[in-house]
Amino acid sequence: MTAIQTLNKVVELAEKRRDEALGHLVQLRRELQLAQEQMDQLQAYAQEAQQRWAARGSAGVDVTLLHHHRQFMAKIDHAMEFQRSVLGQRESQAEKAQQQVHVAERDVAGLRKYTDRQLQTLLQRAQRQDQKATDEMALAIHLRQSLAQAQAHTRGARP
Repeated sequence: MTAIQTLNKVVELAEKRRDEALGHLVQLRRELQLAQEQMDQLQAYAQEAQQRWAARGSAGVDVTLLHHHRQFMAKIDHAMEFQRSVLGQRESQAEKAQQQVHVAERDVAGLRKYTDRQLQTLLQRAQRQDQKATDEMALAIHLRQSLAQAQAHTRGARP
C-alpha cells in the first residue's frame, strides 16, 4: 500500500468517526427534544390543574380536598424537577457531542489537507523525474547527433 493509499485510509477512518459522532449528536438532540416535550406537557398539565383548582376553589373546598390537591401538586412539582434534571443532562450530553463533532471535523480537515500536500509533493517529484528523464534523453540525442556529425565531418575530410 502506498503512502497516499494509507493516508486515504486514515482519512476514511476519520470521516467514519466524524459520521458516527454526527449520528450520536442527532440521537442526543432527539432525546433532548423529547425531554423538552415531556417538560412542556408537565408544565401545561400543572397549569391546567392550577386553573381547575382556582375555578373550583372560588366556591369553597374542604380541608381534605385542599390537602389532596397540595399532595397532587407536590407530585407534579417533583416530576417537573426530575424532568429539569433530565433536560440538564441531555443538554450537557448534546454539548459534549457537539464538541466531539467539531474535533472530528477538524481532524478530517487536517488529514485531508495533509494528504493533499503529500499528493502534491509526490506529483512534483514525479514531474521533476519526468523532466530529468526528458532532459537526459534530449542530451543523449544531441550527443549522438553531434557525434554523428563529427564522424561525418571526419569522413568527409579524408581523401
